[in-house]
Amino acid sequence: MKTRTWILGLLAAGSSIGWAGGAVAAGIDSIDNIVVIYAENRSFDNLYGAFPGANGLQKVTPAEAQQLDRDGTVLKELAPVWHGLTAKGVTPPVTEAQTAHLANQPFAIDDPQGFNTPLSVVTNDLWHRFYQNQMQIDGGKNDRFVAYADSGALVMGHYDGAKLPLWEVARSYTLADNFFMGAFGGSFLNHFWLVCACTPTYPHADTSPAKGLISAVEPDGVSLTVAAGSPASAIDGIPKFVKDGGLTPDFYAINTMQPPYQPSANKPAADGNPAFADPANPTTLPPQTEQTIGDLLSAKGVGWVWYSGAWQVALDGKNATPVPNFQFHHQPFNYFADMAPGTPARAEHIKDAGLSGVELIKAIDAGSLPPVTFYKPQGDLNEHAGYADVESGDRHIADLISHLQKSPQWQHMVVIVTYDENGGFWDHVAPPKADRWGPGSRIPTLIVSPFARKGFVDHTLYDTTSILHLITRRFDLPVLPGLKARDEALVAHGNPSVGDLTAALDFNQP
Repeated sequence: MKTRTWILGLLAAGSSIGWAGGAVAAGIDSIDNIVVIYAENRSFDNLYGAFPGANGLQKVTPAEAQQLDRDGTVLKELAPVWHGLTAKGVTPPVTEAQTAHLANQPFAIDDPQGFNTPLSVVTNDLWHRFYQNQMQIDGGKNDRFVAYADSGALVMGHYDGAKLPLWEVARSYTLADNFFMGAFGGSFLNHFWLVCACTPTYPHADTSPAKGLISAVEPDGVSLTVAAGSPASAIDGIPKFVKDGGLTPDFYAINTMQPPYQPSANKPAADGNPAFADPANPTTLPPQTEQTIGDLLSAKGVGWVWYSGAWQVALDGKNATPVPNFQFHHQPFNYFADMAPGTPARAEHIKDAGLSGVELIKAIDAGSLPPVTFYKPQGDLNEHAGYADVESGDRHIADLISHLQKSPQWQHMVVIVTYDENGGFWDHVAPPKADRWGPGSRIPTLIVSPFARKGFVDHTLYDTTSILHLITRRFDLPVLPGLKARDEALVAHGNPSVGDLTAALDFNQP
């Protein structure tokens, strides 16, 4: 195995960092590899609400958990789970009628005395969109999740996470219980906040094919305009809005838009470049030019890769449902002009992780990961409600961690397992007030490393941008504008700036 001394010698000679391993050094410089595993759509309370020592459901009084109706009154009961609790094709199903008249409080989805829907079963999806997330949070009271959902009571559902492999990993290392998703809403926007702490734009959207996607928003800037005839009560049905689109009135892209390059859910134009998505399709986002953490790493000569599960399968046009169910809008670097098809940067930094991560596992076992690795599991292994169960993805990530622990690079590695967003599931902790974009709801995050504090629950304030802070600090990079703006906004509202995850680490451990 190549040694840390050899790498430091190369650095002294002006060479770039391509990968790392070897003997321990003092402090944050001991970290040679940062691995980010990015799962999908779970709030903290949904999976870790009963975790020992965490700020979980045991801290919530019945009054604090109660949901309000759209007129501000307390709901006498939860709305039914519209269209049923379990996803299409699940047998036996849990129907909408079976979910009627639930008490106005959180409930266990997997309760054997209740719906008995285990972690291995796919439930229906829930709204997880930019404006709805803010309307649900209701200024920090978290009391209108049912009112502004398309899934009724399902938002209040949670599991016994102790049945999951990652629960035991969390008990052995560090679980962060005050970690929030970087942006309000869904996967599309939060993937951007993971790589650039920025919100993408659609210039001149009002004169573009996307003009019909501009949302109708109230003067408060956080609420969608309710349509005439929308059900007055959450008990009566799903709310309706004048226009709930992918763009803000000032042309920021905040809900799912498709990559401008293949693989994309939008096909190429009939007479266009087959490696591009049709720019005339309203949901094709124009190429973005904001600076990313990848740009900063590359400029410093620090190696990095975005490993994407089933990437080559998707490029080959062989994606299928339910397996691997590749998700096109979960690939943030595929939206950036400097990573366009045919560029050297794309070839170097976007890699196929293979089906079930087999190619990534080969790199892990060989000790050939670059200093910064992002991994996005394929759809059926990402834990997203509606098309993936929790257990399969959790087991997959736990297996990856097992490989990482046996890797030649493990002794100088920090692994961060987190979720892109809450998936619409309720969480009782108020997000700290910051800027227009977030942070959104609380999500689970594990810090797994030889340096991680053992059996520790970290209460430090974090959000998705904390990962960028750690990378920035470790490799002495310039600070992305979005990181600076987020911290300034937090402080302006009386909050601390977010941590860089080092509170979860102890570099003096034997």
